Amino acid sequence: MKKWPRIKLGEVLQLDLHKEPIDISKGYEMVGVLSFGRGLFRREIIENGNTSYKYFLRLSSEHVVMSQLFGWEGALALSSDDFEGCYVSPQFPTFLCDQTRLNRNFLGWVMQQPSFWDDLGSRAKGMGDRRRTLNPDSLFASHTPLPPIGEQESIVARLNQLADKVRQVNEHLNAMESEAEALIRSYIFSPSEKGISKRKMSELVSLRQTDVVVDQLENYQFAGVYSFGRGVFSSVNKAGSEFAYSRLSTIKVGDFIYPKLMAWEGSLGVVPEACDGMVVSPEFPVFTIDTDEVLPEIIDIYFRTPSVWPELAGISGGTNVRRRRLQPSAFLNYEMPIPPMSTQLKIREMHRRVQQLKTSHKAIREANQALIPATLERIFSSEGHQHG
Repeated sequence: MKKWPRIKLGEVLQLDLHKEPIDISKGYEMVGVLSFGRGLFRREIIENGNTSYKYFLRLSSEHVVMSQLFGWEGALALSSDDFEGCYVSPQFPTFLCDQTRLNRNFLGWVMQQPSFWDDLGSRAKGMGDRRRTLNPDSLFASHTPLPPIGEQESIVARLNQLADKVRQVNEHLNAMESEAEALIRSYIFSPSEKGISKRKMSELVSLRQTDVVVDQLENYQFAGVYSFGRGVFSSVNKAGSEFAYSRLSTIKVGDFIYPKLMAWEGSLGVVPEACDGMVVSPEFPVFTIDTDEVLPEIIDIYFRTPSVWPELAGISGGTNVRRRRLQPSAFLNYEMPIPPMSTQLKIREMHRRVQQLKTSHKAIREANQALIPATLERIFSSEGHQHG
């Protein structure tokens, strides 16, 4: 039984900086590095020399990229063909592997480990977490266990296979949920469904007035609404002295709310049980749903549907796209398709089953996502260094 030798990365990595002086006639496709081992991403294109840097670094597909500001929290990544010829700022030094000793995909997996980030963090310079920086020497000085190149390749193959299975399971779960939601929506949106009638929102909901007079000494638990149909959530807890509103609205389970400013971006939803009794600012109209006419689930499903949001944008006032507001008067005048109550009850039952499905899928996803970190830990732990 033989332990893998621990080597300094400086033995198998070298700096490789392709510096390009800024040309104001050229556009630069910029790339950043996500923290926690989540890879590279495309940023904005910088044009007309709109930067204070004197040069950028051009990426090759073979590069290893490190963020000097956030490398200590896992902002390191392998480049690929997708990023060939893009650029990073000088804050993102680039490196090449000595491929005779270090398989770059093996290094990619090493860089996924929180223990590796911790090691880098201990070498970062500066006061306070958000001000720590890493220089290339810090990366060169960090250690990693290094099996023979053939063994590195077989570990990479095993981990890639596992990552592929994780991805396939997630895609399968996503597809099941999407199909179930599409089926439910078809009962509301399908022109062939019998008995659907267009109704004004004013016939289905009523606007409630603010009901809380703010006491500066009291604390208030606010709710918010995520954009893109992701629903109502528990937001910040603030003392009355921390905000300017003199009045607030209490929300109850089954109410319908949206922020005037972001409704056009799918920021609408029915209040879930978890947010019952919370408050919202006057910027959030609160509506009581007439459940004799429409079930809350129908309204929730409808307004979380992406094809509806452009219609809401069309009735939102304001010249600047980011400042458009959906006023309650315009919303109450909006018409939505309402199926007969017998169909609504069927939709409610299907909706409940889909929520149960999502809950069980969430547990599967979490267990699935834990597989790779657990496997990395096993491979790179002291037991994993045994070679036999």
